[in-house]
Amino acid sequence: MKKAKDQLQALLDREAIRDLPLRYCDCVWRNDVAGLIKLFSKEGEFVITTKGEESGAKGHAKLLDFYRKGLEIGPRPFIHNHVIELRDAKRATGRCYLALHSVQQNMDFIGAGYYADAYVKVKGEWRFARRHFTAVRFDQPATTSAAPAAKTKPARARRAKIH
Repeated sequence: MKKAKDQLQALLDREAIRDLPLRYCDCVWRNDVAGLIKLFSKEGEFVITTKGEESGAKGHAKLLDFYRKGLEIGPRPFIHNHVIELRDAKRATGRCYLALHSVQQNMDFIGAGYYADAYVKVKGEWRFARRHFTAVRFDQPATTSAAPAAKTKPARARRAKIH
């Protein structure tokens, strides 16, 4: 049986880890790219799989560029069902599920999927070591820099890769 001190630390770790995806979504909603990057370890990585194709970025500098481009679509994420497994004092894994809406399309549903996360404790703080998002559905909304709607297919009909 674990000691009370170990049980307390596990609870504190789980709560800190559970907070990461919540902060992640909050940063996306507020278009806070700098805040997003701070949630990752220095060599943290984000990978997305859409229709069997992967893309992503690793390290703060590349993540910064990746998220600046990715947030142009005005995503509004809603995270659900976060499951966490503590591996040891500095490593954990988890999964959470996503429903994605678009601010550019009157909050219409544009996608769903799940995150498989790896977390690492750095200087006493939990961070994403890796986020791997698998899109089950993703309808790319038009961006402000996109061609006029009359010359493109309706946004709901388009399927697209995220950079």
